[in-house]
Amino acid sequence: MKRILPALFLASLTALGAAAMPATTARIIQSFDSDWLFLKSDAPGADQPAFNDSAWRKLNLPHDWSIEGPFAQSNPSTGLGAWLPSGIGWYRHHFSLPADFAARRVFVEFDGIMANSDVWINGVNLGHRPYGYVSFQYELTGHLNPPGMDNVLAVKADTSAQPASRYYYGAGIYRHVRLLATDPVHIEHWGLYVTTPRVSAAQATVHVQTTVTNQSAAPRQISLQVSLFDPAGKAAGQTESPSQTLAPGSAAQFDQDIVVNSPQLWDLDTPLLYSARATVNSAGKALDDAVVPFGIREAVFKADTGFWLNGKNIKVKGVCLHQDGGAFGIAVPSGVWEQRFQALKEIGANAIRTAHNPPDPAFLDLCDRMGFLVMDEMFDCWTVGKYQDQDYHLYFNDWSLIDTRDTVRRDRNHPSIILYSAGNEIHDTPNAQRSTNILAGLVKVFHENDPSRPVTQALFRPNASHDYDDGLADLLDVIGTNYRDAELLAAHNSKPTRKIIGTENGHAAGPWIFVRDNPAYSGQFLWSGIDYLGESRTWPSTTSGSGLVDRVGQLKPEAAERQSWWSQKPMVLITRRSTAPAAPAAAAEPGADAAETAQARRPQQVQVVDWTPASSAPHRETVDVYSNCEQVELFLNGRSLGSKPLENSTTPRVWLVDFEPGAIKAVAKNGGNIVATHQLRTAGQPARILLPAGASTLPADYEHVSRVLVTVADENGETVPTASPVITFSISGPGVLAAVDNADNSSHDSFQASERKAWQGWCVAFVKASAPSGKITLTASAPGLAAASLSLQAAPPSP
Repeated sequence: MKRILPALFLASLTALGAAAMPATTARIIQSFDSDWLFLKSDAPGADQPAFNDSAWRKLNLPHDWSIEGPFAQSNPSTGLGAWLPSGIGWYRHHFSLPADFAARRVFVEFDGIMANSDVWINGVNLGHRPYGYVSFQYELTGHLNPPGMDNVLAVKADTSAQPASRYYYGAGIYRHVRLLATDPVHIEHWGLYVTTPRVSAAQATVHVQTTVTNQSAAPRQISLQVSLFDPAGKAAGQTESPSQTLAPGSAAQFDQDIVVNSPQLWDLDTPLLYSARATVNSAGKALDDAVVPFGIREAVFKADTGFWLNGKNIKVKGVCLHQDGGAFGIAVPSGVWEQRFQALKEIGANAIRTAHNPPDPAFLDLCDRMGFLVMDEMFDCWTVGKYQDQDYHLYFNDWSLIDTRDTVRRDRNHPSIILYSAGNEIHDTPNAQRSTNILAGLVKVFHENDPSRPVTQALFRPNASHDYDDGLADLLDVIGTNYRDAELLAAHNSKPTRKIIGTENGHAAGPWIFVRDNPAYSGQFLWSGIDYLGESRTWPSTTSGSGLVDRVGQLKPEAAERQSWWSQKPMVLITRRSTAPAAPAAAAEPGADAAETAQARRPQQVQVVDWTPASSAPHRETVDVYSNCEQVELFLNGRSLGSKPLENSTTPRVWLVDFEPGAIKAVAKNGGNIVATHQLRTAGQPARILLPAGASTLPADYEHVSRVLVTVADENGETVPTASPVITFSISGPGVLAAVDNADNSSHDSFQASERKAWQGWCVAFVKASAPSGKITLTASAPGLAAASLSLQAAPPSP
């Protein structure tokens, strides 16, 4: 069987558009990811520094302990959480500080802890955060031991109450951690905010808002200098404020404009990034500085014509993504996301909805660098929970405004973000007064902390809950609706000033036609873009199969249909209709209608990309050919089966073919010229393992991962789709086998293993470098098959 993507993806974080970031010089930022101790159980007293942790497991962060399994039908997470374990986990980190930290304010920053976290420093509780998706900072100053002495940072994370989500939750300190040391007079956490209020090809105005606080006991005379740097790292502008006195315990906001001539715009095809450095100066000395990347771009929603980017009318062709990365759980290296994003780019997707929670900051960094539009979403529930009394609704009244504020301030410099979302399919909305009050409060926080971006919400059956009539929908800057495409368009037609977007849509042609043929429709977000752990409902399935991309990052056959609608690049792909069984008859979400139930039970695969049916006896095969080209001619063993034109852009070209072994080939033409071809061949018996040829470099850091596709092939190198041997991996040199997987959504094998059963003739191995130099060799073997090896060159970490 031929796969749609290349055999090997070596993740090397995309350099396109990445600004040459200037370093901070006055503040100290240190990674705090290394050398933690972990215990997968409760440990009373572990918050105290004298606690004996000598037997605890040593590891580096980010870390998701739940993905280590095992899968079990008895796990309280149920199928919603992929049948994986949950509970209490403890982390402890021992560290000492140098003498020059004594005069500084010291902070620890967590990008995310799942969930219900408590943090202590030397036995002092710093705070509690229930929402596992938000980032936060605690100050350590005043609780630290003298320089050179041991300090203990302790973290407790608790996911015991399950099911706490409708999809895989994960567990632990699953994002990065940093230590930050500043002068007592410093820029506030997330206090540097860059917007581009006026943009043209000739000139752009960059507005920089900076909040500086004085945590010292004396007034300080300060000024603020802002410097801009272009994507190549060259100076692009600078300004400095007049000097002013900042009283102790007070903060000041600085607003400065810099004009950039002939700006290099951030766009989908050229996602170019500038950087801004703000420096707090006093008496000729730099007290503190902070650096953020940003993009110069103009993003506008219009009621009559939808979305515009830099003066170009663009349809938002989006997908909804949960935050798990398959075998990596929720602790996902950027290299895994980069490979997945490349697959989405291949089919023409240009946007991502972070369903249904704030993502990892590194995820947004990658969206910036690769040119994706983002809808940054906050909540899957407000005060009415979903399923059992375990989810965020228990904390919503106390924490939602704080979590929204912190997320917006964290994310507001990302040029990829074009929309915030206040929630998904919120069950409060039938109560008009309560829901409008809540939404009004959330929208206010969004706008107060980032007035440059609109707010939407993924409304759930809005006509049934009267969202269009009771005023709730019109609290939104852009009205978003899940699945009710006709209702949303009717709501716009009844009030043409409404801006609209499909926040969640099915894969069928109908929703796309609504978007394509109605200028007011800004775009859509498909449910879903990639298969995700959880929401499987019925054992033995662990994974929702609703994606266009499978769990390991391979494009599914049905992705070719979307590619034929969305991609501008000429393409053609042959699929054969399979007789794969339908998905289990699981219960859909309470309140779902027939369409939503059908979506929930969507088969994992209804087509295959091979010419190796189960039976070689004479029979007829239905062949669907997807293409965006004017003409497609199909050949079987060199004989033409006829040519078919592009009569309807939303349907494949279909042939009924009397099967015979050999080769079937599609040739696509535009203007009479061949612009794309695709061929499948009948496979023989399994004979050998294939790995990609050639060596590639692999930087030795957390974010970089080599994803190796392992195929079981016949003597001629054709993938054998029926082959399912257990592939055993060995590795030598400065590398580690980070994970193994296949796309079998019902497999319960461990991801942290040295072997994996092939599924449909293939599996994958993820390799990471463990040192900055040396040759890494990965070998794959199985009984009765010729083994194969692959070499990688370890390299220093990326700057």
